[in-house]
Amino acid sequence: MVRITFNSFWCLLEFSPASDMTDLRGQVVCTESYGSRKTCHYKSLPDGRLSCVLDRLEDEGYRSIRDFFTAVFLPQGYPESVSPDYLAYQIWDTVQAFASSITGTLATQAVLKGVGVGDETSTVTAATVTWILKDGTGMLGRILFAWSKGSKLDCDAKQWRLFADVLNDVAILMEILAPAFPACFTLIVCISGFFKCIVGVAGGATRAALTMHQARRDNMADVSAKDGSQETLVNLAGLLFSLLLIPLVADNLRLTYSLYGLFTILHLYANYRAVRAVCMETLNRARLCLVLQSFLKSGEVPGPDVTNPQEPLLLGFRHQLKMTLGAPLHSVTSNVAEFQRALEGNSTKYLIFFNQAAGTVSILLHQQRRSVDVIKACSHALLLEALLSWDVASLVLEKESLLAVQKQLREGSKSKHCGVVSETHRILDRIFPKFLAGLMAAGWVTERNLLGPEEWRVDWTVAGKKAF
Repeated sequence: MVRITFNSFWCLLEFSPASDMTDLRGQVVCTESYGSRKTCHYKSLPDGRLSCVLDRLEDEGYRSIRDFFTAVFLPQGYPESVSPDYLAYQIWDTVQAFASSITGTLATQAVLKGVGVGDETSTVTAATVTWILKDGTGMLGRILFAWSKGSKLDCDAKQWRLFADVLNDVAILMEILAPAFPACFTLIVCISGFFKCIVGVAGGATRAALTMHQARRDNMADVSAKDGSQETLVNLAGLLFSLLLIPLVADNLRLTYSLYGLFTILHLYANYRAVRAVCMETLNRARLCLVLQSFLKSGEVPGPDVTNPQEPLLLGFRHQLKMTLGAPLHSVTSNVAEFQRALEGNSTKYLIFFNQAAGTVSILLHQQRRSVDVIKACSHALLLEALLSWDVASLVLEKESLLAVQKQLREGSKSKHCGVVSETHRILDRIFPKFLAGLMAAGWVTERNLLGPEEWRVDWTVAGKKAF
């Protein structure tokens, strides 16, 4: 075997013995490709040299420029190395970044004017104090938000990404309006800084979650780096545009507000299209609810491409039941008899406690649970929610059984609730194997999930259980 280099590509050739070399002359010796962008064939010439012939004859200059920009701004191996939704998402993300850059420039001009740039009566000390308070408030906001919501950002990355951009526009509007209220200027910019730091945490975390989804060859660092290059280029274009814009809006508030409104609308629309373009194959609560509802109505499991466009993108989407996945035992019961009832006839890796009056369903997860067990537990909670809010008569699977359970549930006694949980256990045991097979066949990832369980785990198989 001989290794030969042509045009920076490596080609491995297996040569025949010398007696057979004459048979290869004029024939294709090997083919070579660079991802999906280049394919060439190597032929042997009569004089013994190799000739490289490209599949597509293109203008060399055009191909070189295109390949240069592809190498600089797209992940290596594009498009095979990223998810199918990568290009649509990045196009709209580029548009929103440009719009945000323009509105950010308008806000920066307003804040500088508010702290006294160009005003002879203002002091450097006053401006410095205002800026320190603004940054300090933002730092506090970053810590508090990461503490309270950090573990939930992965589960609803699309919703939090859209929330971050809406909050960013609100913060920019506050900064633009701040100079009109000099008595409250410092308070307004501090609140704006608080919001912007929340945007930084939510935007950065969800960007990482989306990058993990897009990276398909363990190339998350490359995808993230190229995303940064794209955003830098867009921000540079925004800065150049802003240089032309600033002289026009310097003393024209009406034009400033008009441009803010125009680019904010563009920013929000582009963000909506960007997150709507994302097609995630992992299940969170919203996607699992949509898939389960479709399965019960038709007996078929829709794929990610059908379900993702239906997923709600607004945070705070109302649920009939407040679900706690991975709850601690002490938070749901202190009664041994109630714990025993939950264990009876239960062969799953979770225990479920349902309280209709409080509108809660708490799920205890076993220490040996797998991702499939978590999906089944969440499906059980969603099935209970369906009995409260869905038209069960329109379902196809287990309609009679679910109607009977729904009737039992509406009677409302606590003892009836125990029977409801047991009956829904039996119903789910019958339909879940087909549901799980449908999930895998439709292209959903079941080895991991984005259901966001808490960290509490219970082992109810210990020997001490005999004491009950």
